[in-house]
Amino acid sequence: MINNIKICKNENCNKTVKGRRDRLFCSGYCKSEHHYAEHKKSGKVYFKSQVDEILRKNRAILAKYNTRNGTEIASEIMLEKGFNPRFFTHFWTNLTGETFYFCYDQGFKENKSGFGDKYTLVTWQKEMERQVFK
Repeated sequence: MINNIKICKNENCNKTVKGRRDRLFCSGYCKSEHHYAEHKKSGKVYFKSQVDEILRKNRAILAKYNTRNGTEIASEIMLEKGFNPRFFTHFWTNLTGETFYFCYDQGFKENKSGFGDKYTLVTWQKEMERQVFK
C-alpha cells in the first residue's frame, strides 16, 4: 500500500490532511481562511468589506454626536474621528429641498458658512419612509 501524505492546502498551515482521499484542508477553519484569502486577493470581497467598514464607522460617529435631532457639529471634528461623507446608504430630501445623507438610521447634512463648515445631524423618522420606499 502506498502512503500518500497530503499537506493542507492553506498556505498558513503545514498540518497533514487526514480522512477522505479528495480532502484538501485539515480543518474547516483552514478551508475558510484559505477561501477568504483567495477572495481578498481577487479584490471583489475586499472592496465590499472596505465599504461596509466605512459605513459602520460613519454610523457609529454619527450616533455618538447625534444626541438630539438637529444637532450641529463642526465638520472638522467629524473628519478627525474618521468620518467619510462620501459613503452613505441612502438620502432624503425635505420639503424645502435640503438633502440629508444617511448611514442606515443616522443622517447628516453639510452646512457651509463663513464661520466654518458644520454638519446638521438627524435620525431616521417614520415619515421619511414614504419618499424612500415607494
